Amino acid sequence: MPRHARKKSKTGVYHVIVRGANKQEIFHDDFDRTKYLDLLQKYKSESGFRMYAWCLMGNHVHLLMKEGIEDISLVMKRVGVSFAFYYNFKYNTNGHLFQDRFKSENVENRMYFLTVARYIHQNPIKAGIVSRPHEWKWSSCPGYYGKTVYPPTLLDPHYLFSMFSPHLSIAQTEFKEFNERNNDDQCLDASSSRRLTDDEARVEIMKCLGSYEIPQVKSLSREERNIILRNVKGIQGLSQRQAARILGVSPSLVFKV
Repeated sequence: MPRHARKKSKTGVYHVIVRGANKQEIFHDDFDRTKYLDLLQKYKSESGFRMYAWCLMGNHVHLLMKEGIEDISLVMKRVGVSFAFYYNFKYNTNGHLFQDRFKSENVENRMYFLTVARYIHQNPIKAGIVSRPHEWKWSSCPGYYGKTVYPPTLLDPHYLFSMFSPHLSIAQTEFKEFNERNNDDQCLDASSSRRLTDDEARVEIMKCLGSYEIPQVKSLSREERNIILRNVKGIQGLSQRQAARILGVSPSLVFKV
């Protein structure tokens, strides 16, 4: 089926979701997350986009950004190619890291802009990772709460604050109340799931093993083992490092299949 051209946002603002291919994790440690943010900062300097909100999860990224001198598709391609090169070199892998085409939706008015910002910041809460949005340091939320955010020049908070008050302290207080309000916001979704506990993960993994037991997997033939590992990687809420730990195999083995 042919791809359709993205509909241009009249405001130039987009909610973007980047996902790992086959729902695979794209960040395995803090160095990976830092690298992705550094790349966003680098290409922001070159293309002049504005970044209003972000959140890095295990297998996907949410961004709220305004197009600069380069088309949003070109920016995301440059970031994606650079990060995939870093990832494949670091983990000695090859092949596609990201789903072929990022998802996006146009943000055409102020109310939906605020809704998307809140939706992005509450993503870790809905995934069961934290109880308050600012507790997840891999989002822009701490920057809006007057706390340290990395990288410090990536976030452009003034536009959002201007929707609440010209006075920074008042704007921060009012946005915090809005940002933490219970809601039924419906935005572009990455179909993410809550991270499984190890006990829950073992139950789901055993469903993929057929007649085998978990300790037997590492001793299977390469072909049988890889079939099982590919099935295990499709379990929602299970990280690849978690799968490797439970199955007693190398994380790089899980990454490669």
